Amino acid sequence: MLHAEVEISSFLKARRAALDPAEIGLPGGISRRRVRGLRREEVAQLAGISVDYYTRIEQGRAHAISDSVLDAIARALRLTGGEVTYLRNVADPRRRTADCAPAGPGQTVRPEIQQLLDTMESTVPAMIIGRGMDILAWNALGGRIAFDLEALDRGRRNSALLVFLDPAARALHPEWERIAEEVVGNLRAESGRHPDDPRLCEVVGELLDGSAEFRRAWEAQAVHECLRGTKLIVHPQVGELQVSFESFRLSTDPDQALVTYSAPRGSVTAARLRHLAELVTADRLAAERATADRPAPDRPAAPLPGSVARAGAGAA
Repeated sequence: MLHAEVEISSFLKARRAALDPAEIGLPGGISRRRVRGLRREEVAQLAGISVDYYTRIEQGRAHAISDSVLDAIARALRLTGGEVTYLRNVADPRRRTADCAPAGPGQTVRPEIQQLLDTMESTVPAMIIGRGMDILAWNALGGRIAFDLEALDRGRRNSALLVFLDPAARALHPEWERIAEEVVGNLRAESGRHPDDPRLCEVVGELLDGSAEFRRAWEAQAVHECLRGTKLIVHPQVGELQVSFESFRLSTDPDQALVTYSAPRGSVTAARLRHLAELVTADRLAAERATADRPAPDRPAAPLPGSVARAGAGAA
């Protein structure tokens, strides 16, 4: 599990170590500092709280921390909006209970959402991302925008695992370092909402074991949810795709997000997406024809009319 006490301690230490004392008017220099960044005493002074109280907060030993204190610490450490939300989530379990839907063991997509995906399948690649960055559902075009999702085992249909552990990821994503950074930021933000979620813990554990790049990025404690942006994908069938992506949290399923990909009308990428849609349709039709042409399995021959009655009469 991603224990909140460990998370808040690691996060606050990393954030104060990342600050340059000179930028906020504090003395620096090798001769005056034994550690990088700010000392606990300096963070406490900037936040207007006692050193003892800040130390207990950083060690995960403080309870019922007020919003005003958390805001003061956030200002002292110059946290971003996403980092402030993460700090509040890991600092107060009651906030996670109130603000976040319970993280149950199973993740399912409502039929109406799959229907929505399918209505866009010839023009807009789209998918549903759930907890732990699992890819829960997709339309035909979304299933082929990068990885072939249909060909993957269910447990491998996960954006984070694919980016860090699939050998094809770096060829598909020329800007792999940026994509990887976004993945880690998203996972870290989610760990603040659901630190005890079994699937999230499973994904993070596998990545910590299997990727040195992920370990380094995870230990840096960066928190930033990337809900929109651009991606360059080198598709093995249609070539380079420069797409924009948008993420929309589902109001009735807040742990799920609809992710769509698009390109400007008339662009090269738009034309290539249309070509990819044609290839997907052709593959589907070919699979349907193959299924229809496959001979039916052998069945026992049906008895001739009256044979059952005759057999019964003979037995009598």
